[in-house]
Amino acid sequence: MPPNQPPPAAERNQTDESLRVEREVADQALGDEQSGIDELADAVITRARLRADQVLAAARAKSDRRTGQGAPGAGLPSATDIASARADEDRVVRKERAAADNAVSGERAEQSSLLSLERKMTDDDLSRERHRADAALAVRDEFLGIVSHDLRNMLNSIMLSATLIEEGAGREPAAQLVQHAQRIRRGGARMNRLVGDLIDVASIQAGALAVTCERTDAALVVAEAIETFQVQATGNGVSLQAELIAPLTECAFDPARILQVLSNLLSNALKFSARGGKVVVRAERRGAELTMTVADTGAGIPADKLEIIFERFLQLKGNDRRGLGLGLYISKCIVQGHGGRIWAESHLGAGSKFFFTLPQPPIEAAPSARGN
Repeated sequence: MPPNQPPPAAERNQTDESLRVEREVADQALGDEQSGIDELADAVITRARLRADQVLAAARAKSDRRTGQGAPGAGLPSATDIASARADEDRVVRKERAAADNAVSGERAEQSSLLSLERKMTDDDLSRERHRADAALAVRDEFLGIVSHDLRNMLNSIMLSATLIEEGAGREPAAQLVQHAQRIRRGGARMNRLVGDLIDVASIQAGALAVTCERTDAALVVAEAIETFQVQATGNGVSLQAELIAPLTECAFDPARILQVLSNLLSNALKFSARGGKVVVRAERRGAELTMTVADTGAGIPADKLEIIFERFLQLKGNDRRGLGLGLYISKCIVQGHGGRIWAESHLGAGSKFFFTLPQPPIEAAPSARGN
């Protein structure tokens, strides 16, 4: 963290204080505006009611004059009847006005309630986003710690082997020096793979993961993957086999990237398969798709983890130090970059199967023979 940059807690407090101040200003402005609107509305209603009362009073006065000018015995209502009718009318008017006032008060209270509800929803969304951000930061920090630890171990191993070669030059047998050199090579390969994964993740996040499709023999890619892991499988006492269903020669994909996917899947399969187990790589073309499968006889994956195992850094959540949790995530992005799908099927105690598909163009028909 740069020396002038505030720590996350201080930055969070600054954000909260800024949000509180902004809300106070917004609430004050909204309250003033709403108060002005309410006062204007009340004034309009008061003027309208006053005008209505004046019109009604004038109409009643006019009616009284006409009644007083009428001939005696003409059957006009008495003053008592008129007063009673007007009292009933006034009660109706007061009731209607009270109902209107209650409706206006209810609307204003509802608006205030909606504002409070919206504020609470905003706070809840902010809390959830902070929780996700905190979890992501915690995972990132743990990931960086593991990367630093692993890189340091690899470098220490390389430096130790180089020192042993230097000290044993001319004294140790050539076979011993070769073993030291092999350890340096393996350490360098592990570091190269780790750095490659980190570069791929950065490219994925930037939307710049390179995928270049070309006409490829899928059988050759599978064979290269098998050859790469055959020594490791033999050393672990695990059978590693390939099942190839022709035709596979006219497939279109990025061979380097798909080899990377197979390598990630095989690495996991061998990592979790016990001695005496079996790992099978299968490739076949099904209509407009090339389907590849890596099946193992390991312990299996819980059903509730089958969807999330392709997320970044998943292994960190399970405190699994056998990997950084990048392989399946990168594999998913590579397959999706081809326009394909990747998923897993598994039962605890019965092994796992990882499938991925790659869309394929139609196989071109061979040209027919022509006579001369």
